[in-house]
Amino acid sequence: MTVAEGCRAARLPRARWRTRWAWRWDVFGRGRATLDALEHLVGGIGTGVLALAALLTVIVTALACLVGVGLPLMPAALRGLRAVANRERARLSRWHPDEIIAAPPPPPGLRAALADPPVRRELAWAVVHASIGILVGVLALTFPVHAVQDATFALWWWVLPAGDATAATYGMWEVSDLPSALAVAVLAPIEIALTLLLAPRMSRLQAWSGLRLLRPGPGVDLSLRVAQLTATRAAVLDAHLAELRRIERSLHDGTQSRLVAVDALIADALRALESDTASDTAGDTAIAMTSIERAQTTAEQALAELRGVVRSILPPVLTDKSLADALTGLAAACPVPCVVDAGPPVRAAASVEATAYFVVAEALANVARHSRARYAVVSVRHRDDRLCLRVVDDGRGGADESGPGLTGIRRRVEAHDGSFLLNSPDGGPTILNVTLPGPLQRSSRELDAAMAGPPRTPG
Repeated sequence: MTVAEGCRAARLPRARWRTRWAWRWDVFGRGRATLDALEHLVGGIGTGVLALAALLTVIVTALACLVGVGLPLMPAALRGLRAVANRERARLSRWHPDEIIAAPPPPPGLRAALADPPVRRELAWAVVHASIGILVGVLALTFPVHAVQDATFALWWWVLPAGDATAATYGMWEVSDLPSALAVAVLAPIEIALTLLLAPRMSRLQAWSGLRLLRPGPGVDLSLRVAQLTATRAAVLDAHLAELRRIERSLHDGTQSRLVAVDALIADALRALESDTASDTAGDTAIAMTSIERAQTTAEQALAELRGVVRSILPPVLTDKSLADALTGLAAACPVPCVVDAGPPVRAAASVEATAYFVVAEALANVARHSRARYAVVSVRHRDDRLCLRVVDDGRGGADESGPGLTGIRRRVEAHDGSFLLNSPDGGPTILNVTLPGPLQRSSRELDAAMAGPPRTPG
């Protein structure tokens, strides 16, 4: 089979797989997003009620300060507001990719607390979230509530007064008998569609004030970033030490032992040849030839093991060819049918390409071992000086991020200050997105064309 025929054969199952999963991704993905948004909206209403209570407490305490009674109570009121804001920070951190760290208690003095920028931002957040946040949440929840009400309206409409029963149809027709009550159920799919369309957007609108006003200042972000980089550096050093120990073990237990055996076999052959020369017998010559043949076989095995160790350090195909060629080799060796979808031939830094290679190698190994997938797709794209990897399989899903394979991938990515995102619901599909920053380079052909300059016109 030629390369072109192999590519066409690989594209056919991928096309069937994408067609089969497209409907499921759209419907079930939208359904999960809507349920998450409804849960988010309910939690936002809860923190909105707490924010309203904390805001009223601050207002009443401020009014009491006019007569000199509320001055001792104002720090306690601000601490209560800080506790409510920290609760909202924790809620948003569970839903948003970026963690919003909790703020420390406000300064003890009233003047210092009012001059604290987080306190002023929390007061602004409480005003917005206690009004607009609650309103948005209540409006968004009316759609699923009305959908359930209209779907079951025929079961209990007769207990309502005539005017209230007609109000369920938004005044479009009068509900006076069972057929007109059953007709109300046609409104339920419309309200469900509005819920699927508006709930995720309204949940983001409700969270906007918290994401905008409750984030820490730039100084806190910098200290958090320093702590994160320190932890990442320690993890990278540990991984580097473990890799050195693995290489040392491979060389000591495999290659070194075989080379010692080669040395011993060659020594036996030399002794047999010396004995043959002294005694002129043919038996020692046969023993020497056998020892030399065994030494040659052992040396070849040691050389193969040594090449395997070298390839595990840095694959030579990355230097000789390109990242797309290296990933194509990984896909060809994968037990699960795999297709590599690579963009234009743009080269990145050697360390970035090596990390991308080992990330895809570990991801495909996990697909082969655990996913029970039938197909896998590896996509490579370069966007804004960033290398973007995407590995998708149609397996059973439920991948555990705490496993050693995915933990190793995360550490490799974090060492380059990249991003790691895994989406693996039960039943699949599993989608791994990795982004690696780094200066990108043009391909060797483009570099040669640039060095050659513009084409010359004849004459």
